[in-house]
Amino acid sequence: MTRIHKVSVVTARSPRALVAVAVAAFSLAACGDGGAQRPPQGVPEVSVETIAPHPIVAGTELSGRLSAIRVADVRPQVQGIVMKRLFTEGSMVAAGAVLYQIDPSSYQASYDQAVGTLVKAQATADAAQTKATRYTDLSKIDGVSKQDYDDAISSLQEAKADVVADRAALKTTAINLGYTKIVSPIAGRIGKSSVTEGALVTAEQTTALATVQATGEMYLDVTRSSVDWLRLQKEFASGQLQQAGSDGAVVHLVMEDGSEYPHAGKLLFSDITVDATTGSVTLRSVFPNPEGALLPGMFVRARLEEGVNQQAITVPQLAVSRASDGSASVLTVGADGKVVQTSVTANTANGANWVITSGLKAGDRVVVSGSQKARTGALVKAVESPSPSYTPATPATAASATRS
Repeated sequence: MTRIHKVSVVTARSPRALVAVAVAAFSLAACGDGGAQRPPQGVPEVSVETIAPHPIVAGTELSGRLSAIRVADVRPQVQGIVMKRLFTEGSMVAAGAVLYQIDPSSYQASYDQAVGTLVKAQATADAAQTKATRYTDLSKIDGVSKQDYDDAISSLQEAKADVVADRAALKTTAINLGYTKIVSPIAGRIGKSSVTEGALVTAEQTTALATVQATGEMYLDVTRSSVDWLRLQKEFASGQLQQAGSDGAVVHLVMEDGSEYPHAGKLLFSDITVDATTGSVTLRSVFPNPEGALLPGMFVRARLEEGVNQQAITVPQLAVSRASDGSASVLTVGADGKVVQTSVTANTANGANWVITSGLKAGDRVVVSGSQKARTGALVKAVESPSPSYTPATPATAASATRS
């Protein structure tokens, strides 16, 4: 009886057990195939700028380093011991200002000796002149022999020659005495001194004592291809480049920190040399430097304004990628929301943007942020950039910028 009861209990609970096993099996199956059951991940989001042609002030940037218009190395012209240094390193010095004093003792002695030699020669010449005059009068009445007369005239000429030679020797000693004061050959800013008091200097030494640079105006020499040089010459001749007087085009200088130098310079087309090896051309610009803000060796960019491009297409420089061969491309988002790699021509910078001369048109959407999530052919969600890389300007504004 008991055995029958146990069997009936199991039988009565079997449906519940089967249901529990079925539920567990279904749960395990769902967990094991979870990837197929989840909803797909979201489409990546990228920031884009919609291309809209706008006016810009077109220009050419020429990068290079500044140099002083005049540079003079200060070197000794006589040998001696430096007694004094009479300038402050880094200060402005005038042309002719005494920079160093060399011990003048030996040169003063040579000068004094030359003075005495000249005085003696002059006295000898005066005596010879008196004798020659007397013999000339006597020769007229045959008071002296012809030989004595000739000897007197010869002695006079020799005495005069000695005076000339001794006067030249005196001038030489005076020059050497003057060289004991080493002066600045030009006005400008002087650098550090390579010697101190007590140093021995010689006229043949190769090391300059100091260097003076005239920094009232500064040169900027840049190297460009001959094609660029020809283009600039044509723009200059046609008046497309803004004129600065009769012999130069207006150039604006951009400093190392990105700020614009307040004084405009001019581009010179003289003193241009062509490198026979590279075919490059050296262009020289000159800039005023009244405040001394420009220093020799400073890396700067010169900007030439070439007019207004009314329908310019620009994109941020970070949006443009370049291949090893120099070709440029950008990522764009098509009407179907897919990423397309587009080849462009971007050879001219405009601030932080590239000016695109081919490859893009109005209405194209260029990826400016999130490109690492955008693969060519992939579907993306394009969101317009909240801060466009340019501020659309009116033609009048751009033209005004060109004239400034």
